[in-house]
Amino acid sequence: MDSQSSIRILVVGGVAGGATAAARARRLNESAEITLLEKGPYVSFANCGLPYYISRDIQKRSSLLMQTPEGFFSRYRVDVKLECDVFNIDRMNRNVHAKTRNGEEIFHYDRLILAQGGNPLVPSMLGVDLPHVFQLWTIPHMDRIHTFIEEKKPSRAIIAGGGFIGLEMAEALLARGVDVTVVELAPQIMIQMDKEFGAFAKQTLEEKGLHILTGVGLASIAKDTVTLSDGQSLSADMVLLSIGVRPELTLAKASGLEIGASGGLVVNELMQTSDPLVYAAGDMVEVVHKINGRHVRVPLAGPANRQGRIAASNALGLKMHYHGVLGTSVVKLLDYTAAATGLNEKAATDAGFKVGVAYVTKDNHAGYFPGAEPLFLKLVYDKVSGKVLGGQAFGKAGVDKRIDTIAVALHGKMTLEDLAEIDFAYAPPYSSANDPLNVAAFVGLNDLSGFSPLCTPQETAELLSQPTASRPLVLDVRTFGTRPKKLIQDTLSIPADEVRDRLNEIPKNRPLLILSKDGYLGHIVLRVLVGEGYKDVRNIAGGCDCLQWYLTEGVSHEESKIKPNATILDVRTPEEYQEGAYPKAINIPLRELPNRLGELGSKDKPLVVYCLSGARSAAAVRILKGAGFTDVLNAGGLADLLR
Repeated sequence: MDSQSSIRILVVGGVAGGATAAARARRLNESAEITLLEKGPYVSFANCGLPYYISRDIQKRSSLLMQTPEGFFSRYRVDVKLECDVFNIDRMNRNVHAKTRNGEEIFHYDRLILAQGGNPLVPSMLGVDLPHVFQLWTIPHMDRIHTFIEEKKPSRAIIAGGGFIGLEMAEALLARGVDVTVVELAPQIMIQMDKEFGAFAKQTLEEKGLHILTGVGLASIAKDTVTLSDGQSLSADMVLLSIGVRPELTLAKASGLEIGASGGLVVNELMQTSDPLVYAAGDMVEVVHKINGRHVRVPLAGPANRQGRIAASNALGLKMHYHGVLGTSVVKLLDYTAAATGLNEKAATDAGFKVGVAYVTKDNHAGYFPGAEPLFLKLVYDKVSGKVLGGQAFGKAGVDKRIDTIAVALHGKMTLEDLAEIDFAYAPPYSSANDPLNVAAFVGLNDLSGFSPLCTPQETAELLSQPTASRPLVLDVRTFGTRPKKLIQDTLSIPADEVRDRLNEIPKNRPLLILSKDGYLGHIVLRVLVGEGYKDVRNIAGGCDCLQWYLTEGVSHEESKIKPNATILDVRTPEEYQEGAYPKAINIPLRELPNRLGELGSKDKPLVVYCLSGARSAAAVRILKGAGFTDVLNAGGLADLLR
């Protein structure tokens, strides 16, 4: 080989991995001869930003062009050849053959870096070649979609695929005034996340005007309609195919490079292929997953950039190792965010871990500081070692911060105990004294120690599918206001703050599962029952918020309704009442209630009592029942009752 000072580095493919590799190579060696061959018309562009140009969040098309051939040469002295299609690697003679604007050309190399990425999957079906059918992967794809919207003014669009790109494009088209239906063949959208997160996202997006169909796919496309796999016919002025990405391996296969079981190009920790002079990076390669050790393909920009950097470093004689991926990802869903890292619950179970899950629903910062938004967080952990295996989050604010932190915890092989002890930055506008991640770790540790054992929603669903006589009793501790529907038949319903007064109704000789709204009050009640001598008690992780998406049978649609002649009693302070109350509610503060019972009329008339959180209303229920009122319901907090 030539000396390092005159080494020839040839990069096939630009965009993320290839462009990064070429720039890194120049920074390492000022004298190297570096050439980049790109099949398309752009050497490097922000492909993750394409949907946001369609939505018009990004106004300037030029903002997406990260580098030009002229700019690349001026700054890095990299010779870029666009519209250059490499079709053969002569590994023996260390050269490649390519079709260029000038005809067929041969390019020599001492080290070759492949970064050809992937291509969007296009199904074999009638109509995929019609002019109103699109994919989104490159700048020309984006231009074609934008021009079509500007000129044709479509009113109805069908998006095939409910992954991140499909959902980003659904938002983009909605912003352009298009009525959008997302069609996803899998049982849920965002299949890389657990089913409750797919359900949360679907529910949220539908409330904002999107239409989402799951468990059904496209069968054919016509001029102004599509036919689905279940026989439905939907109107469509435009169709976007977003059903996945296939690695671009035509050249690698033709050259005899090894392809892995996952369908990606095999590389080692140095990003070398089966030919030690050929390196590869990006969407075309398979790499090791850091948590389960399996070989996977993760077509994400972050890993592609880092792999390109490492490939170039090693091509120039360094020894940098790529230790694998976590699959950390995030997506904007209108005014919400969903994100994940590591293994989800299903993937962790499939990998052979004894899986535990901890859910937390907590404001993204101190609840008393204006602007707090609920954050739904799931932590997946190994019940044997206590190691964190993954995390998922959904909410309007604070999602990315928590998932990035979990990614760091995964990289550092941290346990729940480690996560519980992290000293996070705190001030009321930014977090709580105990960050949601601290609390999630507390929940997991309580499970592992037996202090507050959890039953996952999946385990609960399996238990409840057993015959009634052999399954645990579900104690539903939600208040009337948080119990819009009786989720499970044959449950015992006692609001959390009334449990101590009604212990005689709860059997001690039967296993108990505690069901609350989100798991928090279930933990409180479990500790009460354990303190009272109950032995076999578990809290349903995530409560009703999660369990509802795992149940397939036994769900009752019997709705909890306020009786038409009921009196609504607000036991908050007059100041709280003036700030907002339930329609036609009367206000008698809790402290004044014993002396104003006469204002409530007949003792057999229905009463529905609420406060801010449910604690004062529980105390009011005790007072009212003690005074002889016979039909009293604790509705819990005002916000729950209004919902």
